[in-house]
Amino acid sequence: MSRSTGRDVVVTGIGLVSCAGEGIEAHLSAFASKEAPRTDAETFAPYPVHPVVALTLDAQISKKSDQRQMEPWQRLGVYAAGLALDSAGVKGDAAFKAALQLVVAAGGGERDYAVDGAILSGLRGAADPGAFLNERLLNDLRPTLFLAQLSNLLAGNISIVHGVTGASRTFMGEESCGVDALRIAHARVASGQIDTIMVGSSYNAERPDVMVIHEMGGFLDKPVYRPVFERREDNGGFVLGSAAAFLVLEAAEHASARGARALARLMPVANDRVARAPGSVSASLTRLIGEAGIERPDVVLSGATGLADLAAEEIAGIHAALPGAGIRATGDIVGHPMEVAAPFGAALAAALCAVGAAREVAVTSVGHRRGEGVVRVLAA
Repeated sequence: MSRSTGRDVVVTGIGLVSCAGEGIEAHLSAFASKEAPRTDAETFAPYPVHPVVALTLDAQISKKSDQRQMEPWQRLGVYAAGLALDSAGVKGDAAFKAALQLVVAAGGGERDYAVDGAILSGLRGAADPGAFLNERLLNDLRPTLFLAQLSNLLAGNISIVHGVTGASRTFMGEESCGVDALRIAHARVASGQIDTIMVGSSYNAERPDVMVIHEMGGFLDKPVYRPVFERREDNGGFVLGSAAAFLVLEAAEHASARGARALARLMPVANDRVARAPGSVSASLTRLIGEAGIERPDVVLSGATGLADLAAEEIAGIHAALPGAGIRATGDIVGHPMEVAAPFGAALAAALCAVGAAREVAVTSVGHRRGEGVVRVLAA
C-alpha cells in the first residue's frame, strides 16, 4: 500500500541497458519509434527472446577479473548502475557513494550448464548415484561459482566495482519485487531516514533454463514476436528480454544543495497482492491508481507480460480509473525482463519527464503469477 510521506523524492540518475541499446537517449528513441524490438527467434527456437545489445564492459567494469567472476545478469546490473551514477554526476564522488544506499530486485542467479550437464550425464552410469552426486557437487562447484549465483551478489558487485558502500537490501519475488524495491527506496528517502539511494534490477533472458521453467508453466509466447496486446491466441504469453535499470533517488533539498538536476519526481508507490480470480486484477489496479494519486497521465507505461487474460484485466482496470488514457506496453520496447519490469518503467517514465515529453506518467505492473503495482512519476 502507498503511504503519504513528507519529503519530495527526485530522480537524479538513470541507467538503462536492453535490446534497445544503452543509456537514456537509446531508450527514448525506442519509445518514439514504435518499431518492433530487436528479437532473436533462432537461438532458443521456438521461443523468441530480446537479446541485450553488445556492451563495452570496460566502460563501466574496468577490471577483467571483476568481469570474469560475474554471471551475465550481474554484469548487466553493474553496468547499468554505473550509467546511473554517471547520469547523476556522482561517479567520482567518493563521499556521496559512501553514504549511498542500495535496493536491488533480483532473481535466483544463473546455472553453470557445463557442470549441470556433466553431473546429469554421469548419474546415468554411476554405480552409486548418491555418492557420485555428492562427490561432484563438492569438487565441481567452486566457491566463487556458488557465490556468483547468489541473488545479493549483484548489490555486492555494485559495491565492489563502483564503491557504493552504504547499506544494501536485495528483494526476490519476480515482478512484484521490482515494485517493492521502488516502494521501499522511495519511502526511506521520503520519510527522512536517508538522503540518497540507488534502486534497480537486472535480468539475463538469454538462458535455456528460464525458457524451460516458464514454458513448463505455459507462460511463453511463440514462435515469433507479436505486440504485447495482440497476443490473444492461446492466451498469449511473454517474450523474455535481457535488461537492467537503475535509478538514483535523492531528497529534493539534498539534490538542490549539491546543484544536481532533478530529472523527475517519484511519488509513493502503491502495491497489492490479490488472490487471482476473474476481475480481481482489474479492481486492484483501479484502486491502486487512485491510491497513487494519478490524475491525467500523458501515457501509461504498462509492464503487461503478454498473457492475454491478465492484459485484458489490466487495460480494463486502467480505463476504469483513467478513461481514455493512452497505454504503451514496455514489453514492446524491451520485452519482459521479470524483476526489471517496474524499475524499467519508472526509469523510462523519468526519462520522458526529463526531456519534456511528459508531465505525468503512470507505470503499472501485473506479475504473471502474483503481485500488482502502480508508480506515479511527475516532471520535476
